[in-house]
Amino acid sequence: MLKHKGYTGSFEYDSEEDILFGRVIDVGAVITFYGSSIKGIRKAFKDSVDMYLKTCAAKNVAPQKSFSGNIRLRVSPEIHKQSFVSASSSGKSLNQFIQEALLREIQA
Repeated sequence: MLKHKGYTGSFEYDSEEDILFGRVIDVGAVITFYGSSIKGIRKAFKDSVDMYLKTCAAKNVAPQKSFSGNIRLRVSPEIHKQSFVSASSSGKSLNQFIQEALLREIQA
């Protein structure tokens, strides 16, 4: 993973073209980049993010932020019930219970 100015990029190797190619993964806009080395892909990623931000500024539009903090989650009715009961018995809201469960899984 690559990080620059709060944006995250991922990349892969294309053996047919013999290049590294990537995409900024945490915005709705399609922002891609490529390079022939790790150093090159890092620079291309940073340049792509910088160009995206520069373009947004020139057009006087806010850069996209693809994460609102709201997650639409679908689970079975039984998991919903068990989660609610567990949250309630520990004095937490269902939202707080799920948020803590997600955080534990991320940190594991």
